[in-house]
Amino acid sequence: MTTATRGKVPTGYADEIAISEHSFRSAHRAQESGSQSLIASKKRKREAKGDSSVVYGANAYKGPWARYELERPEANDSGSGSEEVEVEYEEDEIAEQPVAPSKLGTAYEEDVGEEKETTEFHGESQYDYQGRTYMHIPQDLDIDLRGEVEVKNYVPKKLIHTWKSHTKSITQMRFFPSSGHLLLSAGADGKVKLWDVYHQRDLLRTYAGHTKSCNDIDFSSTGTTFLTASYDRQMKLWDTETGSCISRFSTGKTPHVLRFNPSFTLSHEFLVGTADKKIVQFDARTRDQVQEYDHHLGPVNTITFCDDARRFITTSDDKSLRAWEYGIPVPIKFIAEPYMYPLVRSTPHPSGKWALFQSSDNQITVYATTERFRQNRKKSFRGHNNAGYAIDVGISPDGGIVSSGDSAGWVCFWDWKTCKMWHKIQASDVPVVSTLWHPRETSKVVTGDLNGVIKYWD
Repeated sequence: MTTATRGKVPTGYADEIAISEHSFRSAHRAQESGSQSLIASKKRKREAKGDSSVVYGANAYKGPWARYELERPEANDSGSGSEEVEVEYEEDEIAEQPVAPSKLGTAYEEDVGEEKETTEFHGESQYDYQGRTYMHIPQDLDIDLRGEVEVKNYVPKKLIHTWKSHTKSITQMRFFPSSGHLLLSAGADGKVKLWDVYHQRDLLRTYAGHTKSCNDIDFSSTGTTFLTASYDRQMKLWDTETGSCISRFSTGKTPHVLRFNPSFTLSHEFLVGTADKKIVQFDARTRDQVQEYDHHLGPVNTITFCDDARRFITTSDDKSLRAWEYGIPVPIKFIAEPYMYPLVRSTPHPSGKWALFQSSDNQITVYATTERFRQNRKKSFRGHNNAGYAIDVGISPDGGIVSSGDSAGWVCFWDWKTCKMWHKIQASDVPVVSTLWHPRETSKVVTGDLNGVIKYWD
């Protein structure tokens, strides 16, 4: 018996009925045959295909996508009246909703355009008494920002500073390579901002050149330049010191993630993962596309270099992980298990043996970056909620503490060895989407939330 209980449905309420399977099938077949005969009885023909040389207007080319005309009297079936009515209808519709030529599918270049880049310096003076800019690593501090990094990290406990200038959500943050005396932040407002981490902790410079949300940034190995990627389908290379835009890149698709090659010999090349399932390799000097890695079945979310930049790992919305040899467009490892969720953010472990991935099922998973690229099932960090947000995962410079934001405004810290949560900080009233450890301090962490507020913890 097939039954239906009374309850709310999109068209109103359904009353409870009871009907046998045989009766239901018979009535269903009768309904289908009646509908088909009714359709067959109607005279339907398509509109005129139009002129293939016309893109816009009453006689625009429709080809096989021409719509079916409505049922008309016999007298108008073969006459010219139906055509006149159809033309008048299209002209009326076009007159009400004009379409700019730049919005046509054939005018993609005009539609995207190149936004004029601007920059603004916010500090008191661009040069100090010795003629040095903010690029100079300060030496009048209690900590040495040069040389080898040897630090033991601890969980931060208190808030020491707050930066507020972005008008929308923080999307990504990066410390200046090695020294960490500058902080670069990108926001959904399309702006990129550079902050002073020491001294007055002021906003130093704003880089504006994207029309939509800036979703990823990455410093070069020297820090003199950095890349930005935006939903306006543009990638731009900026000079950190002057704020000028050096180069522009685009594949025609939205870039989701980009990474400079960390090796010294190939530091001029970078990878970008796009919304059309591809990883594209660019040469920043010539602006040429060097290689294309096309095996994913969904938008690419993360790119993680490993093995001294000879290999890299990518993840995608297709719930898979792929490992590649740099420069060779064929995966050397493919992992896609039934229990896997999309891996939306990643970071390499300082030891170089592991990579941490933020999984969409409220956990942080760990994969080996050595030959087999297997998942370490003994290491899984849970206790936070990340559903619906691409929340960054962080790791302390000594590799001992894992950190992550939370959709409820918490920042969570786990012990790397035991995978137990050590501490939680209520960092915001809205989701914390980014956490980042200072490369040289013992317990300094920055967090960015959905309101565009950056907080510095110790």
